[in-house]
Order: sequence, then C-alpha cells, then structure tokens
Amino acid sequence: MLRRSSPLAAALAAGLTLTASLVAAPAALADTYTPGSAGLGDPYFPHAGNGGYDAGHYTIKLRFTPKTHHISATTTITATATTNLSRFNLDFSGPKISRVEVNGKRAAYRRKGQELVVTPRHGLPSGEKFTVEVSYAGRPKPIQDEALGASGWIDTTDGAVVVAEPDGARSWFPVNDNPRDKATFSFQISAPHGVTVLANGEPKNSGIVGVRGGYSTWRWEMSQPMAPYLATVAIGKFKVTEGVVDGIPNITAYDPSLAKEFRYLHRTTAKAIRWESKVFGAYPFASTGGIADRLGVLYSLETQGRPVYDKGMADDLVIVHELAHQWFGDSVGLRSWKDIWLNEGFATYAEWLYEEQHGGPSAEKTFAKLYKKKSGGDFWKLKTGDPGRAGMFDGDAIYTRGAMTVHALRKKIGDETFFTLLRTWTEENRHSTVTTKDFVDLAERLSGQDLGALFDAWLYQAHKPKI
Repeated sequence: MLRRSSPLAAALAAGLTLTASLVAAPAALADTYTPGSAGLGDPYFPHAGNGGYDAGHYTIKLRFTPKTHHISATTTITATATTNLSRFNLDFSGPKISRVEVNGKRAAYRRKGQELVVTPRHGLPSGEKFTVEVSYAGRPKPIQDEALGASGWIDTTDGAVVVAEPDGARSWFPVNDNPRDKATFSFQISAPHGVTVLANGEPKNSGIVGVRGGYSTWRWEMSQPMAPYLATVAIGKFKVTEGVVDGIPNITAYDPSLAKEFRYLHRTTAKAIRWESKVFGAYPFASTGGIADRLGVLYSLETQGRPVYDKGMADDLVIVHELAHQWFGDSVGLRSWKDIWLNEGFATYAEWLYEEQHGGPSAEKTFAKLYKKKSGGDFWKLKTGDPGRAGMFDGDAIYTRGAMTVHALRKKIGDETFFTLLRTWTEENRHSTVTTKDFVDLAERLSGQDLGALFDAWLYQAHKPKI
C-alpha cells in the first residue's frame, strides 16, 4: 500500500446482529468436539481470522446492481478442519444473510460483531475437508477505522472497487480474514451488459461467460495462494488494455475520466515488471496489470497480480512500489501485522533502487539525506519493527525507515550478498508467510555475520541508530 495522506475516517460502522436458530450440533459431540477460536491472536487484530480450520479455496458468486449499489452473493469456502470442530467462526461484516450450509446441509448461525458463528448439524473431524456456503444480499459498506481509514468494498460512481488492507475483506464476503491463511480464489461476477468486471488472476473464457436478462457474467481465477485482504473486484466502465510482458498477460484498466493521468499505466507496468524480475527474481504470478479508478481513499494497494490505484497515484514510483509488493507482501506474505515493514520497507526500497538504476539519486544518497534528520524528532519516535496498530502505515517509521533498514543491511553485508539475499528470500518463501526473524536468519546465513545488533537498532529502538 502507498498513501498520499492518511484520511480521517468516519465513525465505526454499527455492529450487525442476526441470529438463526436451526439445528444445533448433537449434545453427544460435546466431549470430543470443541468450537474453533474466534480469532488468531494477531497483536494488532486479535479478532481477525478464526481457529480450527484452514481455508483452501473461495468461490465468490456475486450479482451487482449499479443503480442501488446492492449485491446478491453466495460465497463457498472449501476448508480443512485442523481440530475436531463442533462449530467455527467466519469474519463477516457484510449484508444480511439468508442461508448458511455446511456440506450441503443447512446449518445454524448467529452474528456477533464481525463474527459469523456457524454450527453444523454434525461435528467436523480433524483432517476432514468441508464446505461452507453463505448466501447474502444488500449494500456492502467499507470497514471504517479512525486511524487507518476506509478499506473493503468502496462504491464508485459507476460501480465498485475493493481495496481491503488490512481487514476489509470481511466487508463483502465471509472469510478467514487473516494474512496467514492464504487460499486460491474463483470469482463469478454478474453486472449489467456494457459494464466491465476485473478481478485477481486471469479471465476465463475471455472473461465473459454468459449474457442473460441484460447482465453479463465474468469469471476470473487466482490460482496462486492469496491472503484475503489482497482479493479485489473492480466493476465499472473501464478503458482496458491487454498485452504481454515477459511471456505473461498484462491487463490494465482505468476509468476513462482518468485518461490523462493513467494513459501510461500499461507501459509503465510492463517496464516495472521487466526491471523488478531481474532484481527480485521470477515474477510470482501468472499475469500482471493494474486498475485505476476514482475511489477517494487516497492510497493505492497491491491487490494480488493487479494493483489498484486511486486518482492522484499515477506516479511511476507508485507503480514500481505496488508491483514490488507482488514479491514482497503478496507472494512472500506476512504472518503478523506487526511485521508490516517487511512489506512496505522493501517496496519503498524498490523505489530507491529504481531511481538509482534509472538516472536518479543513488540509494546511498537518499539514505544519507534522510539520516540527517535530528535525533529526538518525530521521525525516529516509532519502532519500525513493532509500531503499534495505529502506526502500521506510518510513512516515516514503516515506509521510509523500513527502507533505511534495508539499506543499512546492504551497507553491512555488501552488494553481492545483498542482491543474492533479495532473490533467495523471494524464491525460498514463494507463496508462503514469514516473520522478521525468518528474514534475519536468512540474512545471517548468507552473509555469515551476526546481524542481531543491526536489526535491533533499526527495528526495535525508538531513537536514531548509530552508524
């Protein structure tokens, strides 16, 4: 994610409460089957995600009505129980639910805050695959956070676009909304004929699979594992350009009213992907691209395979930043939000490297200029490696000082080892999740140096490190 500024969000949306009393789990199961936890204990979002199962695939079927901005949707999740489950939770703050089924049979459910608590007719044994299908309809609303702004389902003048970092996925589909639980995705989105639908991954059957009753249905597939916050759909009237870069499809789109600003999105995307593939290693997904629209959120987001850009975010370095996230943040994902610097520090450092290798200032010059900021000032007050929930998108602590941490490491271990480290990191952790410790361990293994003091000074101290 890259922000121009931090918008003040509206008050938190009112909690939804809905219950349905169907068939409870048999009492005989109580001794051997237990409920899955209502959260995964992330230090910044303790209620996000759910325990007791691993999501494997999401199929989202959704019909969108532009005039009312309402949706009618069914999300089917294929998951595997990791313990004997008597019931389990999903994260969902979206519209009214009409039906919940587990393994094809109606299940009891209730809603409490962001939690959708599902009780199947029979317990789910550990190791067993199961499906949960949730049908719902209404007008989705974004998740409003006073410190972090709006995320999730964002209405536009002619449609909608999803930008869901950090926990906005629950605004539009039921989900295990934690970055550690990646899954593959299928999208089947219906919208009035003449309206374009884009999503993550690749279009199937040229995107449109049917026209009925004045509606066209578009199918997209993301076949590589994806954290839920990186899932997107974009619905509206777009100018779409298709091409190929390094043998993979490049699909970009922008709202026609943004033509002056984003007319070079397609070719800049191709240029950035070619350069980043040389520096960071093989591109991790089966297609690339970008989507630009008038969202009013004042940030861009690295939605997997196809970043989303708001108006005012057409700068070449913004595009380099979001595409760098395809390696750092998307393919190599976070296990905990406190390690967000692993995403934003590396994407920001990609900007510095791009400038260094394209006639701009060297990364060392950029670093030296920033290091002159005086001790004791606000620039140094947050811990880059654990900034707190409100500071997780702080421009100084996470983006700039994250990049400075990367450069300090480069200076310490030398260019040959440093660039080997970048490529090894993205290859060994492809499509998985990581922690800061994982990165430190790899850097020490490749360099043969003890780097604990360097990372402690740059990540876990709230003052200016000594060089």
